[in-house]
Amino acid sequence: MFKGRHFDRSVILLCIRWYLAYNLSLRNLEEMMAERGICVDHATIHRWVVRYSPELLNRFNSRKRVVTSKWHIDETYIKVRGRWMYLYRAIDSNGDTVEFWFSERRDLTAAKQFLRKALKRHGRPERIVIDGSPTNREAILSCDTADRLENRSRRDLKPIRIRQSAYLNNRIEQDHRAVKRRVRPMLDFKSADSARVILGGIEMVHMMRKQQAKYACNRQPSLAGQFELLAA
Repeated sequence: MFKGRHFDRSVILLCIRWYLAYNLSLRNLEEMMAERGICVDHATIHRWVVRYSPELLNRFNSRKRVVTSKWHIDETYIKVRGRWMYLYRAIDSNGDTVEFWFSERRDLTAAKQFLRKALKRHGRPERIVIDGSPTNREAILSCDTADRLENRSRRDLKPIRIRQSAYLNNRIEQDHRAVKRRVRPMLDFKSADSARVILGGIEMVHMMRKQQAKYACNRQPSLAGQFELLAA
């Protein structure tokens, strides 16, 4: 995974983990590495994060445990170059992350893309809780209908139940905070592409803390241990 890199894999993994997990800037990490006798530029650390976060996330997803059949869906605002963009997110009844999708727009097309991704990876939920958004409701109805029509099994699939309640959706509003806390010190992403990659890494760390992955060892590894296992 790190073949041909000038720096040791332990240094690269440490910088990526610290940047994604804690409220540190790239320049903070540059200074912290310098205190340890490691001269690495903040721009290099950024390249490591962008290069390796998607690969680590893919490896994490291959170990991700099954989610429940009751989902909460909502979107939150993310600023990119002074412009608001949107992070669609879903969690299950246990609070585990189901799926996420970064979009430059907040419309029916984006909501459908997010739901198709979630349905393809996790299957059909029994129920989805949303707030009062008519767009999300329309997206669920559309994707549910298409999914039932495309299903080739002989069993009669029941429609996904939709529950619209701002109060019941407080669960995911609270879950947004863990992601927003890490995003806030970054003071805007510079591009939509880098935002998409880094947000994926932040979501991965959030799922690691929720212990959503299955590992061969009996006990759940620490955050550092999970990074090491994924990079092995």
